[in-house]
Amino acid sequence: MNKPQFGGLDAFSRCVEKKIMLRVSYSDTVGGQCWRLYGRLTGPWVDELRSCWRQLRDRAPLAHAVVDLKEVTFIDEDGEKLLGEMMCAGTEFIATGVATKDLLENLKNHREYTLRRSVEDLGALGAEPETPQNGDKRK
Repeated sequence: MNKPQFGGLDAFSRCVEKKIMLRVSYSDTVGGQCWRLYGRLTGPWVDELRSCWRQLRDRAPLAHAVVDLKEVTFIDEDGEKLLGEMMCAGTEFIATGVATKDLLENLKNHREYTLRRSVEDLGALGAEPETPQNGDKRK
């Protein structure tokens, strides 16, 4: 079986200077498709993940899908939209941290996430992004 080919040099080149990275680990298991995300679900990585997601879901549309968000450190607005799309498709999420769990609950209930703060917004206010504490993976 051919492995799906993903990736775009464009997504990589736009983020490498800023060191904004997302690592995705994927495996087919007896229980379905398992995804583990590490880093920041932001910028061009959202579109890259969406592309990978669609290609693999098209290959096995009835398989149970699980996305592990325990190692995600930041999710921007586009990342939230993608998680919402995944949730509507029946995806199960694994998360730690109050903010990530709250985000998923809001997506589940089709509510807007009102605590959104982008890195740019914090910079405009002269504030530094907070360092995650006590298992909270969102900034």
